Amino acid sequence: MSSPMKVSMPRFIVRFIKNVLGDNGQMDEICQTAIELDAPNGREAELQAKERFCGMHATHDWSLHADRVKVDPADFPS
Repeated sequence: MSSPMKVSMPRFIVRFIKNVLGDNGQMDEICQTAIELDAPNGREAELQAKERFCGMHATHDWSLHADRVKVDPADFPS
């Protein structure tokens, strides 16, 4: 009798991006925080990451520290 296969959830990297004005007067983006987590889909990964971000930065609104959120799969095809 074989053991049941464990199905793992997809892994995502959620980045919190801030737009800043660089020394040269050009707009640039910096990553405020990157959170890697397992979630059933990208939307759920974004929601979980926003909660973690708020806890890490002691805020109730992630958008006070970042301008946008970028969600990417962590497992890139080889």
